[in-house]
Amino acid sequence: MQIDIRVLAMMGLVGFSIAALLYGFLYDRIERQASVERRRTLVAAPSAEVERTRAAAATPTARRRNVQETLKDLEVKQKHKASKSTNPPMQLRLQQAGLTLSIGRFYTYSAVTGLVVTLVCFLVGLPLLLVLGAGFVGAVGLPRFLVNFIRKRRHAAFIDELANAVEVIVRGVKAGLPLNDCLRMIASEAKEPVRSEFRTVIEAMQLGMPIDEAVVRMYERVPLPETNFFGIVLSIQSKAGGNLSEALGNLAKVLRERKKMRAKIQAMSMEAKSSASIIGSLPIIVTALVYMTSPGYIMVLFVTPIGQIVLGVSILWMLIGVFVMKRMISFDF
Repeated sequence: MQIDIRVLAMMGLVGFSIAALLYGFLYDRIERQASVERRRTLVAAPSAEVERTRAAAATPTARRRNVQETLKDLEVKQKHKASKSTNPPMQLRLQQAGLTLSIGRFYTYSAVTGLVVTLVCFLVGLPLLLVLGAGFVGAVGLPRFLVNFIRKRRHAAFIDELANAVEVIVRGVKAGLPLNDCLRMIASEAKEPVRSEFRTVIEAMQLGMPIDEAVVRMYERVPLPETNFFGIVLSIQSKAGGNLSEALGNLAKVLRERKKMRAKIQAMSMEAKSSASIIGSLPIIVTALVYMTSPGYIMVLFVTPIGQIVLGVSILWMLIGVFVMKRMISFDF
């Protein structure tokens, strides 16, 4: 009795999906308990560095030395965090995207998505290799792409609103309000995602965490240079003193200038992005037009082994070209 290889592949995919579902449900419970224990340890642990810096002398020389040491420590920490923020783990990406999914549930949804894509491609009648490739892309590539897209959009919204939030703090400090009240005002009246991030800072402060450390931790959830600037300003002011309204006012100007520069760069690079989009979409458009006009002419690539090899190599080279064009038109600012 000969068993079709497609049936075996479908049985393997179904078994993998069931195992992923069971793993997701069990992992969610274990991860929740571990997260509670880590949070308790984090809140209960004393901060030796904060106690050491608070005990520094108030003389100008000691104050200058304290500022220099603080800047060096922050620079080392931010470089270390920046090296990790280029490719953070999926759990941290979910937090940065503002999603409340656990890592186990995310993997469960990814497995279900891959199974659905595989079933659709199998019912359409695609070759087995293309079915397996589409299932892998649906399980690994598509969910990660969506998370990265939501994360990038959330970061852009945070940058747009952060300058307004900093100016609210400046006006509040000049009017005589404490810094904590200004932060609470932003946490209740600002736009998302700034409101939720500052609400997290307020909750951390209510648990006993110092304001400078609570603000610096915001950089882990929103790994942007603007967030880093804001955390450094508040950290230096809380440890070394100084005119907070003037420092934050200068920071607000810097944030708005960076926003203008970013918009200018996007406008100047829009022509290159449009050209790259047209070049990248031409093979797909031409293939669709040829299929509508002469189906038998183009189906050779899908039904014959040599055609499938040519199609696979062409897709690979096209992906390489799209990647190169994306690197050429991407500006890190």
